[in-house]
Amino acid sequence: MRNLRTAILISGRGSNMEALVNAARIKDFPAEIVLVLSNRPNAEGLKFAKKAGLPTAVVDHTKFESRDDFEAAINDHLKNAKTELVCLAGFMRVLNAIFVNRWRDRILNIHPSLLPAFRGLHTHERVLDAGVKFTGATVHFVRPEMDDGPIIIQAAIPVNPDDTEETLAARVLEFEHKIYPQALKLVAEGKVKVSGGRAIIPSQSSSMKGFSNPPD
Repeated sequence: MRNLRTAILISGRGSNMEALVNAARIKDFPAEIVLVLSNRPNAEGLKFAKKAGLPTAVVDHTKFESRDDFEAAINDHLKNAKTELVCLAGFMRVLNAIFVNRWRDRILNIHPSLLPAFRGLHTHERVLDAGVKFTGATVHFVRPEMDDGPIIIQAAIPVNPDDTEETLAARVLEFEHKIYPQALKLVAEGKVKVSGGRAIIPSQSSSMKGFSNPPD
C-alpha cells in the first residue's frame, strides 16, 4: 500500500516533528514525510529536517500583509509537495477557518493536555493552578476553533505534588513523542473515521478498568 504523503508544520525546535520523522523511517510505517515547513526562518527544527534529507520550506508570516496571503503561500507549498495529510508540531500560528476547512479531516495537531480541558497557552501552569490529579496529551483532528476537533488518541499522566511547570512539561512531552506517531499511523492506515464530531477507531478496546491518583 502506498504511504500517505505527510507534511509537518513547525515554528521552533520541532521535537514532535523529530518523533514523526523517526517513526516514518521505520520499515512498513504507512506515512512518509514529504515536507517540513516553518513560519520562522531560524526554527531549530529546520536544521534537523535538512540533516535528515527532507524537503524544507519557510513561509515567514512577517512578510505577508494578511493572514489569508500567508496561508495561501503555505497551501501552495503543500500542494506542490502533493501533500495528503498535515501534522502541526509546535506550529505557533492560528489557522483561519478557510484553510482548516480546505484540509478538513486532513490536519492533525497535538496539545499538551487532556482536551477539551486546558485549551490554549500556558497549559502546564494552569494545570498546576487548578490542582487536578491527571493531565496528559491529545492528538486530534483540527477544527477552526482553537484546540478543538475529534480526538484520535490521548495519554494520561499523573500530576505529582512536587511538580513544577518544567518537570510536568518534560513528562508530558515524553508521551507526546509516543502518541503522535501512533496517531499518524492509525490515520495513514485508514483506521480512523470521523462521525458525529468523534474520531472512531473500530478496533479500539482496552482491558483497563481505570486508575486513580493517588493510587489505592
